[in-house]
Amino acid sequence: MTVPAAPQPRPGILSIDAYVPGKSKAPAGVKLHKLSSNETPLGPSPRAIEAYIAAATTLELYPDGTAEKLRQAIASRYGLDPARIICGAGSDELLQLLAHAYLGPGDEGLYSEHGFLVYKIATLSNGATPVVAKEKSLMTDVDAMLAAVTPRTRIVFLANPNNPTGTYIPFEEVKRLHAGLPSNVLLILDAAYAEYVRRNDYSSGIELVATSNNVVMTRTFSKIHGLANLRIGWLYGPAAIVDVLNRIRGPFNVNGPSIAAGIAAIEDREHEDKSVLHNAHWLAKMTAALKTLGLGVTPSVGNFVLLHFPDEAGKRAPDADTFLTARGVILRRMEAYGLPNALRLTIGSEEANNAVLDGLQAFLAGKAP
Repeated sequence: MTVPAAPQPRPGILSIDAYVPGKSKAPAGVKLHKLSSNETPLGPSPRAIEAYIAAATTLELYPDGTAEKLRQAIASRYGLDPARIICGAGSDELLQLLAHAYLGPGDEGLYSEHGFLVYKIATLSNGATPVVAKEKSLMTDVDAMLAAVTPRTRIVFLANPNNPTGTYIPFEEVKRLHAGLPSNVLLILDAAYAEYVRRNDYSSGIELVATSNNVVMTRTFSKIHGLANLRIGWLYGPAAIVDVLNRIRGPFNVNGPSIAAGIAAIEDREHEDKSVLHNAHWLAKMTAALKTLGLGVTPSVGNFVLLHFPDEAGKRAPDADTFLTARGVILRRMEAYGLPNALRLTIGSEEANNAVLDGLQAFLAGKAP
């Protein structure tokens, strides 16, 4: 038997394209407007900042390994059983833990065509096979998802609303998807942007989790709560699945200052409401203004919009990205999501939003940066 010259990773690892976050730098001397990572322009709650600073006096101590007080705060906010909540270093960690627990070689992880990149990474990193279901008009197609289910399917990932498209499917469609899945398939409802949605037919999935044994919902503090730098996520699920995740997660996977800030953030409803109102106002305003410029805009219910550029030399998405970057306006390129002629724009401050509109108007008019 030939012995490899060096340690070899498990199958699937080298098939992963490493996740690349949004750009965060502008040219020297140019003011930065970072609109590439779906961060809130209002920042975190002042109460969360105070709690974080206060926690700095006990940095020598290990945090509570169960994040009990944070789980209780989440449970109180949403009327949940804290024993069925688990917290993690962002919802990304929880998605990875779920894949680690329920996927292996020979299994399949299913997600929609333009779903969050972490789904593919989590599937491949556990030796399983990623399966992609086609979308319809950049929306999850439940019929296509169900048609892609095989005896090897173990996890179905559903981002609702979806990143990067900003589209969603009504709760009735989510329930139809669940009803069509075998009982041994885990449905993961990734509701990272749930707080922004203002549609009567939408639900983050709490009700479905409460009445099912094969559905979990993941959420994050990185978006509406403005705590992306602290990496806090949470999951609500059946007791049996939460038990499994608690067996494999790190013993102190959420740090103490993050726990303190997370509690303060979720209790500050006033700050959250301000963020929702700011986003609702500017999402509508930016969508209308971008369409007036002649760009295609996918209808969004999140805190971002997907822009589609003309298929014309010098006016495509990469050209726009280069132009805007020179002016300090940083958007997110979409090649990794199979959308090479689109850019994703986070709804920002009034100043940042106007900088985007001014920049795109100049770009489309053929002006110099």
